[in-house]
Amino acid sequence: MRRLYFLIPSIDSAKTIVDELLLARIEQRHIHIAAADHHALIEANLPEANLLQESDFVPAVERGVAIGGATGILAGVAAVALPGVGLALGGGAILGIGLAGAGLGAWASGMIGISAPSSRLTEFEEAIEKGNLLMMVDVPKTQVDEITDLIKKHHPEAEIEGTEPVIPAFP
Repeated sequence: MRRLYFLIPSIDSAKTIVDELLLARIEQRHIHIAAADHHALIEANLPEANLLQESDFVPAVERGVAIGGATGILAGVAAVALPGVGLALGGGAILGIGLAGAGLGAWASGMIGISAPSSRLTEFEEAIEKGNLLMMVDVPKTQVDEITDLIKKHHPEAEIEGTEPVIPAFP
């Protein structure tokens, strides 16, 4: 999946684009809109961006798993290297402590990441504050050009802001 970013000037344009995306077989759960006025999105029945799109939760969890897992594996190797105790622990200790470290790292960094604004969305803050809407659309890699061309062709008022390379499956 790839995430496409579009700046849309109005609620009416956003409604039309959402309808066209639905006709292009993009599910509504893959369309997210960030706006300064969240109530306007709700009133217009537009798909609002949630905490996963507006925070740094996902990148923080990814970093936490990597750092916590690596630290846990190092701690497991150190435990196995202890004289006398190490042979009794074996490779299971390395795996177990590594997994525990990955879990603890994911949890701790996720708690920090969920409270931090998305680093990707900071470049759009000024435009959103001025009243623009940021539409994020998650599409299969094979549909990136098709959807981008659809928006360009039918909505010259929309500013295409680029593509994020890989979107995790769960947001």
